[in-house]
Amino acid sequence: MTKISVIIPVYNAQKTINQCLRSIFNQTFKDFEVIVVNDGSTDSSWSILESWQDKIKIFNQENKGAPAARNFGFEKSSGEYIIFCDADIIMKPTMLEKMSWVLDKDKDLAYVYSSFKFGWKTFKLWPFDLAKLKQMPYIPTTSLIRRNYFSGFDQSLKKFQDWDLWLTISEKGGKGIWLNEILFLAVSGGTMSNWFPKIFFYLPLQPKKIKKEIEKFNSAKEIIKNKHGI
Repeated sequence: MTKISVIIPVYNAQKTINQCLRSIFNQTFKDFEVIVVNDGSTDSSWSILESWQDKIKIFNQENKGAPAARNFGFEKSSGEYIIFCDADIIMKPTMLEKMSWVLDKDKDLAYVYSSFKFGWKTFKLWPFDLAKLKQMPYIPTTSLIRRNYFSGFDQSLKKFQDWDLWLTISEKGGKGIWLNEILFLAVSGGTMSNWFPKIFFYLPLQPKKIKKEIEKFNSAKEIIKNKHGI
């Protein structure tokens, strides 16, 4: 069995996918497979992926969204561990080595996550805390998961599919662990979810676009809380 399956959903990622793939193949850890699901891209993503076809497994599907692409990629994977890597992620060279070492060392852990950077902003994070996880989503999608704990992304959700996943794993007794290092960068302007500074939530006069995003954020948060009874 392959040690790690790296699963990448791609939708119109022509600006970032080359950097992402280069960072994966520059890993110090080498026992991995890369599965890319092209989710109905309309830009030049496909032609870029073709240039990597000797190194990666490429699958096409009509546009269904990242959760569906990730689930499809998982079905095609064989790794003992899996990691979902958005097309705008740049991994540090030792990321897979350090994460896999943590799961190898403790067989009771379901997944390992790290701090990261999103553009100029550093997300330092903190040790795994189930009570805090029930309050807010703080564990990134790009975390290394033990295969038997992955339950699939809920494709009916429009937001917070990753939060839902970590809560579902915890309900099955799975625990995560924080690796206190910045192990990847998400390129600003890529496909990763938009990040809004906390101050935007408290401005008395919010820009219309930001106000709309905050309303969607709060609505999606309630859906997750109701689903998991928190």
